[in-house]
Amino acid sequence: MLPQEIIRKKRDGRRLDAAEITAFMVGLSSGAVTGEQAAAFAMAVFLRGMDPPEIVALTAAMTASGRTLTWSDLDLPGPVVDKHSTGGVGDNVSLMLAPLVAACGGFVPMISGRGLGHSGGTLDKLDSIPGYDCTPDLVRFRSTVRTIGCAIIGQTADLAPADRHLYAIRDVTATVESIPLITASILSKKIAAGLGALVMDVKTGSGAFMSDLASARALATSIVAVANGAGLPTTALITDMNEPLASAAGNALEIHHAIRYLTGATRETRLHEVVLALGSEMLVTSKISGNLHDARARLETALASGQAAERFSRMVAALGGPHDLVERPGGHLIDAPIRLEVMAARSGYVQHIETRALGLAVVALGGGRTRPGDAIDHRVGFDSLAPIGAIMPDMPLGIVHAADDDQAAHAAAALRRAYRIGDQRPALAAPVIERIS
Repeated sequence: MLPQEIIRKKRDGRRLDAAEITAFMVGLSSGAVTGEQAAAFAMAVFLRGMDPPEIVALTAAMTASGRTLTWSDLDLPGPVVDKHSTGGVGDNVSLMLAPLVAACGGFVPMISGRGLGHSGGTLDKLDSIPGYDCTPDLVRFRSTVRTIGCAIIGQTADLAPADRHLYAIRDVTATVESIPLITASILSKKIAAGLGALVMDVKTGSGAFMSDLASARALATSIVAVANGAGLPTTALITDMNEPLASAAGNALEIHHAIRYLTGATRETRLHEVVLALGSEMLVTSKISGNLHDARARLETALASGQAAERFSRMVAALGGPHDLVERPGGHLIDAPIRLEVMAARSGYVQHIETRALGLAVVALGGGRTRPGDAIDHRVGFDSLAPIGAIMPDMPLGIVHAADDDQAAHAAAALRRAYRIGDQRPALAAPVIERIS
């Protein structure tokens, strides 16, 4: 089948059959389909959509483009479970959640991605840790999961390679926000990872790819339906992304923030609620806990005892990072040379944040990509970001971390533009909006 004829068919709004979708994904993996053709295919799907059988076929084709992991031979004393987020700004939940669930008896082989558009990627954050190997060989990956309970890595060359190629193209062709492409991308990796259960975190709001609740609900429903239809027990939570989830946005800054969370130095209420809600779903969906109340108690105990922080430390060391990252993060994570505190132009309450604009400002600082293969400056970004409801000028809007004064000035201006200050105290949104099962 000619790739251009498959593109033409979808461009014209016609339904692709499973054989056509499989042929295109096989060609993408082998190199027979070019990057230009993959970009055209992604845009055709973005504009024309796919029906449920097409999404199932695309997921299956991406999964079958590489190997599928199995864990039964390791005789793990607990279930294999994972969580995935659709992404946002300041969403560093994976860094805390994988070791936290591992401390509760789960085994978490978390295959994560790099930044897409304005959203930060877990792998880009982990790349800021000296020596950390995001692409270990299969032996090291499986050994780390078995001995520590979790490993956060990227796609290996032989796990869903068709998705890996298309993922990079979507990032730079404005085709990220497509329910069929998001569904297939996420689930092909998760099914290939050999999971026994999955929990989805679908973001909605000004910093999410699905900015309105109806779109987020449609995506969550698509993922849950396709995953359960493929035999992977899955639930989804829709969570709020109308403001950064953490008070930090930027790769090394979010690692710092995650360590402060795990050690108990700082646990922001909104982030903490999302971590516990997702973790509870993971424990219940994988049958570690019988109900959400018991699951939450287990998670809180693992945090308070230091077990979650200890698992994170051991995971970092097992994958090549420093053994004392948790004890001495400042000794390993490099700081940006410029640090600029940004104050609001007027007094009042933070009423609204253009969260996507903050993510794009991090990209402009060098903390994200505008083209595949772009180098990332892991030092840059924002921290101490003011939440909705904060009183100005009792605290800064945020602190810019930049490579030079010019970048810092542009980022400060972007930060001020992203915040709206008013006289009325705003109502605060619940961080967890809805559950889809």
